[in-house]
Amino acid sequence: MLKEFRDFAMRGNLVDMAVGIIMGTAFGGLINSMVNDIIMPIVGKITGGVDFSNYFLNLSGQEYTSLKAAKDAGAATVNYGIFINLIINFVIIAFVMFMLIKAMNKTRKQALPAEPPPPPRSETLLAEIRDLLKKSA
Repeated sequence: MLKEFRDFAMRGNLVDMAVGIIMGTAFGGLINSMVNDIIMPIVGKITGGVDFSNYFLNLSGQEYTSLKAAKDAGAATVNYGIFINLIINFVIIAFVMFMLIKAMNKTRKQALPAEPPPPPRSETLLAEIRDLLKKSA
């Protein structure tokens, strides 16, 4: 039973998947930092200092100056600003992944060897002779 489990855990696909998940998590953190620390301040500057994360719809009927104040009071809110931030984050991640895969595919195409050279004339003639002998037999 222990040997079976070890064989399962060390199977190539499982190890590859684990490496992919770990790399994906690290990449996600990198992209989140890029979005939150680099891109969103630029978007905020372009839009006049708008902070999407503080946009919310208050369902309790009371007035709150910020989403944090509403949450601290326990008010029911629809946090559409956070959703907008996540949409922007997703679009940026999708674009970065597209560019990364596009670059990888371009590199992969360049790395492929050219068509193999044709076989020498003597091998071609021998193959023709062999085929003719098969037909006549």
